[in-house]
Order: sequence, then structure tokens, then C-alpha cells
Amino acid sequence: MVYARFFRVLGFALRLLAHGVWWEFLLRRLRPAWVRETAPARYRRWAAAFGDLAVQLGGALIKLGQFLSARVDLLPDFVTEELARLQDEVPAEPFERIRPLLEAELGKPPEAAFRAFEAVAIAGASLGQVHRAWLPDGTPVMVKVQRPGIERLLAADLAALQVVIRVLSLYPPLRRRVDLDRLLGEFSRTLWMELDYLAEARNAEQFARNFAGDPGVRIPRPFWSHTRRRVLVLEDVTAIKITDLEAIEAAGISRSEVARRLYQVYLKQVFEDGFFHADPHPGNLFVAPLEGEGSEGSGRPFRLHFVDFGMVGWISPEARRWLREAAIGLGTRDAGRIVRAMDALGFLLPEADRTLLLRAVERLLDRIWGLSMRALREWSLMEVETLFLEFRELLLRFPFQIPQDFLLLGRTLGLLAGLVTRLDPEFNVFEEAEPFARRLLEEEPWRWVEQILEAAWGILRTPWISSGSWSARCAGSCSGG
Repeated sequence: MVYARFFRVLGFALRLLAHGVWWEFLLRRLRPAWVRETAPARYRRWAAAFGDLAVQLGGALIKLGQFLSARVDLLPDFVTEELARLQDEVPAEPFERIRPLLEAELGKPPEAAFRAFEAVAIAGASLGQVHRAWLPDGTPVMVKVQRPGIERLLAADLAALQVVIRVLSLYPPLRRRVDLDRLLGEFSRTLWMELDYLAEARNAEQFARNFAGDPGVRIPRPFWSHTRRRVLVLEDVTAIKITDLEAIEAAGISRSEVARRLYQVYLKQVFEDGFFHADPHPGNLFVAPLEGEGSEGSGRPFRLHFVDFGMVGWISPEARRWLREAAIGLGTRDAGRIVRAMDALGFLLPEADRTLLLRAVERLLDRIWGLSMRALREWSLMEVETLFLEFRELLLRFPFQIPQDFLLLGRTLGLLAGLVTRLDPEFNVFEEAEPFARRLLEEEPWRWVEQILEAAWGILRTPWISSGSWSARCAGSCSGG
């Protein structure tokens, strides 16, 4: 079964690659107009075929499809609509198949561990499924149970993707600019990390601490008495799915306000906490209406509910410092700050022409500043071509790379952009970034003081600073000779 799965995934991926080479590299040169006209039907057909395969096989393919379906900011509607079913249509395993795993993890039948347990799953996911239950004291909970044998299925999927990566690496421009092995390694690491439900419960508690002072965000509480490595029990916080736009509007909630609030919550996670929910697809975010009335034009008050904390990311203090620098640059239209941050974070290759890049970023900010998500998505081909011709030398050399530490963050921000665009196509990321950047700018002097104090404390704590060792080290380096 595992070998058959491996060859099905590999075969589909290789056929898709061959399709891309034939249409986009060969036929496009011969009949460009016809290739453009037939593209929508062709892409829709391949998206539907991938969706069918993902639903049949599950595992890593579901994760990949969910990611692509959320990229409404980049992919055309006819592709994302075909893949959107992977948010909801993942079939659950029959209860008879998961009962042995549930009993083995809990040490008793579910009927003995819970006051009530619904055998029919309310949701299927890529790596597990969710059942509704009630604890012995009557507390309603959600029970996430891992799919039996999921480790073997993931191993087969990742092995097939490894072959695809090797084929893609044969294309020199791609091989030079993207470390595909690292990309797959990061994807693999996050998938295996999601299989540890004990770690997921700890992640949920960390998020709850980070947002303890924010009444607009709710994180479900894990129940450790019933949580195991392959069984996770959380309080029930289900509400309106964040992409159920009709239900959000029917509840009197402003979609644009939901988009703005979600954006702000992620600004805090990335730039302040350095710990972020890395899987913000529509199945993991809910909107809960609250009692009362909001301010004028903001609609009914609401709260954002996050679930599924298996995939999370961490940002080091040093990386966070330079990300804040980039955010200040974006919010204040300071191209120099943006380029310096890109350089410090490792996005620029050594041969990059910093002066030319600075001019390109300045021109890009002039062109896109103030545009809504819809306008950015519909940026005309003529504008793109004009910018390309102006900075042709820079773009042909493409002196950029994606550091491994930012692969997961990039994926997360891509999903976030898709969600925000769906909620409010007129959302203006620049208007929302500006006040945040101003606040960071105001805090900047104090941050430098903090960093100096931290560095000084680090020196004082260094073990070799004692009278004897200091004298020994100074003998060779402090004498002036």
C-alpha cells in the first residue's frame, strides 16, 4: 500500500511538471495567445485532479492543497475554488478504526473516559480527526485523534516529494536561488512536529499566556487529564468559520474589521512575541459574536478563536529586531531600512548590487504604496513590464534567497494574505502597517538601550572573566603589541 501510494504521488507530480514544461516553455513560444486563452480551463482541470488525489490519499497532500487554496492573493479564483474543498471535505476514518488507538492512548474505552463521546467525527483533518465529547464533569470538549498509520503515509509522501525536488533541482536558475532540499526539510519537520499532541497542548498554553490580556482573542484550554501524544482534548471554542462570509455578515460583524483584527494579531505574534501560529488556514480560525454594540462603522463586537497549534514558528530576538526594522521601513516608506533589513536577515546574496536594489525598492514603494489587496492582485501587466524593463539587470541576476529560518514564516504570511484578501479585498496593508511602524519607531531608542544592557550583562556572565583568566587573555591581546 505504501509503495503504491509513493508511485501515485510521484507519478502525478511528474506529469504536472511535464505539463508545465510543455505548455509554459514550449507551446507558449509557438502559440502564446492560444496558451493564454486556454489557461483557465487547463489549470482548473489540474487543480481538480490534485484535489481528488489529495482527498483519496490524505496525508501531506492535504496540507499542500490547503496551503494553495488559501493563496487567493496569488492564485486565480478557478484554482483556489477547486482546492477550497480540502478545507472541509477531508473524509474521517470510521470510528472502528480509531477506537483501538483511542483506547491504547487513554488506557480505557472512550465510554469510560468521557461522560459522552460522539462516534461520528465532526471534522476530518490531514493528520487526524475531531470528535465532540463531554468530560465526566459535563464540560464540552473537542477530541483530536491521530489517524492510525499516518507516520507511514507521511514517509511515503515525503519520499515522493524528495524525488520531485531532485527533478526541479535540474533547472539551474531555480537550484541557484532556492535551496529546495531545505524547503522540503522544513516542510517535513513541521509535519512530524504536528504529530506530537503533547507539544501542541503546550503551544496552546503559550499562546494563551501571550494573549492573556487581549479579550478579543480566545485560545482553547487543553485538558491534561485526557491528553496524550496521539490524543488531544481541548475546550470547545467553535464558532463562525472565518471564511463563512455570509454568516459573519448575518451576525452583524464587519468583515473588514475581522481582516484588520486578524492582521493586528499577527503583527503582535511576529514582531512582539516571536512565536506565531503557522497554519492560519480557514479551518483553524473562527469568529465569535459578542454581546453589545461596536463603535460606529465597526459592526458588532467579536472575538477571534484560534485552534490547531501543531504547526508553530519561533523568531529569534535578533531576527525579530531586523524584522521590526523592515516593518518600520514599510510603514514609513523608508527603502533604506528595508534593504538593510533584507541584508541583515540573509535575503541578499553577496553579489547583490545594494545601490541598484535600493533604487528598485524606492520605485516599487512609489508604485504600490496605498494600494488595496485587490489593486495589488490586479496590478496591470504593463506596470509589471515597465518595472521589469527599468530594473532588468537586477531581476535577471535575481540576487535573492530565502533563508531557511524564514520558510515557515513566509508560508504563514502567504496564508494570512489570502485570508485577509478574502475577508476584505479593499484591505490596505500600508494604512494598517503605518501606525504599527510609528509605534515601533517610538520604542526604538529604548530597544537600543535594552540591547546594550543585554550585551553588557552577557559579557559580565562570561565564565572566563575572572582575574586569572583575564590576565592570561590580556597577555596576548591587550598589550598593544
